[in-house]
Amino acid sequence: MRWGGERRGGLCRWVRLRHALSMINTWMGRRAALRPVRAPVTYGIIALCCLFFVVGPASGLSPAYGTGERLLTAQGDYFRRWGVVPAELFSGPPRDLFTPLTALFVHGSWLHLLGNMLFLQVFGVMAEERMGRLRFTLFYVGCGTLALLGYAVANAGSERALVGASGAISAVLGAFLYLFPSARVTSLLPFLFFLPLRFPAWVVLPLWAALQWLAAGRDTSGPGVAYLAHLVGFSLGFLHAWGWQRPGTRVRATAPAPEGEEPQ
Repeated sequence: MRWGGERRGGLCRWVRLRHALSMINTWMGRRAALRPVRAPVTYGIIALCCLFFVVGPASGLSPAYGTGERLLTAQGDYFRRWGVVPAELFSGPPRDLFTPLTALFVHGSWLHLLGNMLFLQVFGVMAEERMGRLRFTLFYVGCGTLALLGYAVANAGSERALVGASGAISAVLGAFLYLFPSARVTSLLPFLFFLPLRFPAWVVLPLWAALQWLAAGRDTSGPGVAYLAHLVGFSLGFLHAWGWQRPGTRVRATAPAPEGEEPQ
């Protein structure tokens, strides 16, 4: 009986071990399925933006641009050369016509860069996976360029240089809203002491767009993309996804909702 008891006990332990291993394999399989999809275009854009910022004068890291007044002068010249100056876009030299494209990879400060790259990573990965690499590349560049052009046309007399990927990223948000409306987004609400709360994209992103609309008439200081460019990009992104995605083929997010702060 002692031997039989040990045998039954060993058999029970073996069954429990098999069950535990099966659960671990299932969990690991689910974790593998929930890993972020590969998005070379999204991460390539992030890498380029970070590279251009670090080697440029805006980061303040390169000693070649000096310090103090010399650095500020270098930053101003840099933004005017590679950013969009509405008053000079159609009346300046031919190279100015390419600035709506080059401005997408130039940022005015560390906060400007990190904020844009955060939202591009959060929303761009799933959007690229759904659209495909080539379509997402053309979509990102095209909508971002048109967003900057829209602002330049509406503010044709402005001498302020516009830089940054905010218009293109706003287009990604608009497309994400149509493609993944039920994906849950973690938002930090100031009036609730920045408590992280999870809401579906169809709640968070239209609210963000409404805030951009309310702030569109506000004057901003320093280099950066204005609120109107956000609105133009968001609208273009949503309309592109709506026109491209055939009715009845829109997919629901099967991975955990991407998490990020509410866009600013």
